[in-house]
Amino acid sequence: MLENIEFANPQFFWLLLLLPLALLWYFFKRKEETAALKISSIKGFSDSGFLPKLKPLLFLLRLLALAAIIMALARPQTEDISTRTKTTKGIDIVMAIDVSSSMLARDLKPNRLSALKEVAGDFIRKRPNDRIGLVAYAGESYTKTPITSDKSIVLNALREITYGQLNDGTAIGMGLATSVNRLKESKAISKVIILLTDGVNNSGFIEPQTAADLAVEFGIKTYTIGLGTNGNALSPIAYNRDGSFRYGMRQVEIDENLLEEIAEVTGGKYFRATNNESLEDIYDEINKLEKTEIEEFKYYKYEEKFRPWVLLAGALLILEWFFRITLFRSFI
Repeated sequence: MLENIEFANPQFFWLLLLLPLALLWYFFKRKEETAALKISSIKGFSDSGFLPKLKPLLFLLRLLALAAIIMALARPQTEDISTRTKTTKGIDIVMAIDVSSSMLARDLKPNRLSALKEVAGDFIRKRPNDRIGLVAYAGESYTKTPITSDKSIVLNALREITYGQLNDGTAIGMGLATSVNRLKESKAISKVIILLTDGVNNSGFIEPQTAADLAVEFGIKTYTIGLGTNGNALSPIAYNRDGSFRYGMRQVEIDENLLEEIAEVTGGKYFRATNNESLEDIYDEINKLEKTEIEEFKYYKYEEKFRPWVLLAGALLILEWFFRITLFRSFI
């Protein structure tokens, strides 16, 4: 009966201290009201039965009724809480992904591109209240998915990104410019680009600095990530006769100065990922840096539970009154 119950007026429970005092009062009062008769023998008296011994039951019923009344005064109630959330400051994010042949290097497991897709997928799932789009670039760039709140579309598009869909090369300026173009009309409070590359800008007709200036003009923050181990990595170096890649050790070259400059002028931050774990940590840090403000509304519904206690008190008092005028009438 008391499961999941809260009390609106718990201070009334102090009145329960009166119950043991009432018991003491009844005990001493009953002794005073009992007449004493001294005789030499009780053989001439017959046993009147056990009913008089049950007379204290009347007082016990009254005490129980009083306890039920105190419980009702404490106002037991159940609480039902419903919530509704509203995004007050959403973020629009474009993830610009390098899909050049060097992204097949195996310094990350199983390779850079596969490792990135797995981590980026986790990042997308952690942003349920934001709109996210995808841009892929190599020697040129294109929009894989415009910004959308439908995460299933974005995740499916991410899985479809592979090497070979674009001419090879690394057009960082093109990838950044295409991302800016996707966000420039956005009405979001915060607009963010996460640009990842594992090389140096060697293709495209838009300079990275020019694309960065466009990002600044439209108020778009850019986080840049340089992907690749320090030193040499097992990378594609030529084609075999069957069209597959031949792998060999190649020096990892990332234009970190350029990536740092893009991040700095746009108000973002540059990161370097040298393995799977550090890449995951970087996306976790960006997730923490870019927080979406959520407004939560709580609705409280209370259901009063004092009525059963009032009815119980009434029933006990009626029962006490009934016993008093029937069974115990001749002993009162």
